[in-house]
Amino acid sequence: MSVGSATIPDYSTPPLDLPADLEPENPLWRFALAFWKHPDIQDSCLALQNQGWSVTRILSAAWLALSGRVFAGVEDATVTEWRDRVTGALRSARKSLPGNAGRCQKLRTGIAGLELEAEQIELALSWRTLMTNNPEYADMQGRDTLIITNLVAAAPTSPVDEGVRPLLNTLASALAHFPKGDHQP
Repeated sequence: MSVGSATIPDYSTPPLDLPADLEPENPLWRFALAFWKHPDIQDSCLALQNQGWSVTRILSAAWLALSGRVFAGVEDATVTEWRDRVTGALRSARKSLPGNAGRCQKLRTGIAGLELEAEQIELALSWRTLMTNNPEYADMQGRDTLIITNLVAAAPTSPVDEGVRPLLNTLASALAHFPKGDHQP
């Protein structure tokens, strides 16, 4: 709705209803923090995100592969709605601000912090769904095959564009050498 030259936001969309037992500090979140420390991982995930991939889906697929579980690529509607309405909106707002303008730097940094909090909630929603659905253990040959299969299942569309294969290979290589720890499912 607009009045004159000003646009008035439409607040008719109800707030999201999140589960009361949501656990933001969960094994998937701890995995994401540990995995994200590697610059090649960050670069690959962000490059995939710029091509329409969801980093939450990538991280969920990767995390499940570490325990020999299959990522089916199916998400609960709450996860995708949160991503679209909250995480995506914050990311879009942050990217809309000039990156080099000192006057916007504080705002940009603040929104980036909120975006990270939104991503943590998104991962908590994903983790809750993954634990509820109890993904199957893989019966395929080899961990490396499962890693690639899971990453491909995280794609926004099928078949996967061959141009993203090097990025997936970077992620797969890092996962193949990722240390075990308390982030395991």
